[in-house]
Amino acid sequence: MKSTKNIITTLFLCLTITFGFAQDDDADVSNIQEFTPSKLLKKGQWDVKFFNSIYTQTERTDSRSKSVTIDRQTFFTNTTEIFTGISENSRINVGAVFQVRSNALGGQGALDVFSFEDNGNDRRSGLTTIAPAIRVQPFRSIANFSFTTSFIIPVFEDAPDTVSDDVFSFLDQRSFAWETKFFFDHTFGGNKWQVFTEVDFKYNFGEKSSEADGSQENVSERFANNSLFLPLSAFLSYFPTSKSTVFVNTQQAFLLDLGNDFAQNSTSLGFGGKYQLTDILNIEASFGKIVRGNNFQGLGQTFSLGLRAIF
Repeated sequence: MKSTKNIITTLFLCLTITFGFAQDDDADVSNIQEFTPSKLLKKGQWDVKFFNSIYTQTERTDSRSKSVTIDRQTFFTNTTEIFTGISENSRINVGAVFQVRSNALGGQGALDVFSFEDNGNDRRSGLTTIAPAIRVQPFRSIANFSFTTSFIIPVFEDAPDTVSDDVFSFLDQRSFAWETKFFFDHTFGGNKWQVFTEVDFKYNFGEKSSEADGSQENVSERFANNSLFLPLSAFLSYFPTSKSTVFVNTQQAFLLDLGNDFAQNSTSLGFGGKYQLTDILNIEASFGKIVRGNNFQGLGQTFSLGLRAIF
């Protein structure tokens, strides 16, 4: 609990410092207003996003929806996205997404993820996935609708959990995956308000966890193989100035069984903010909480801090 309070305090300070700089400015549209995920880059422009999140949990549901207490599990994820515009009409972007993870399991402190150790058991870390991606604005007449499709490739070593201590070793999902995200936003109220929606379809390939060879493969990392992950997200943003925004968000997520004999669903709520530090760089901080779930769904909190540069 102390570790979680420390993270909340750090996030609150980041938000306070960020919006402490927010002052009245001119009516020019900033990057945080213009370059939502729905908006694509011009030819030759670059978009680099460095996003860090910590998810920590001491509760999960049982096989139904009843909450039960578990030893703390904490998962740190760094996601680096790099995209560039390649078309004269600003309707095609290409890029890649990289993920680095560090997990602390079996009751360790939430901040232990920053040790970046990997003992093959209750501490795991490393570069986990690489995903080449393309972004497309399919309709010229709908500039605020686009989609991103990517192919996720696991690059970490496949190793079994060989320690019998009731801690299931886990680094990341051990599967190739094809993910497509659809984005749409609408700005109203004199550029003071914005609604943003996102629908994701992520199909996880691979053998069933029940068919994995436990002496050669990590069974727990295959729980989502042969399934479709379908999160539906909505954000409502308010812009106190053209360079700052605060938002609230909600997500309903489904893991649909397509052959792995396992399915889940969950509901989460969150809030956060962004601030345009310079013409190129902006900062984002957010908090999210999973408020309900079904079938061994974690009921934890996510703390996120990110930087984005557009040039």
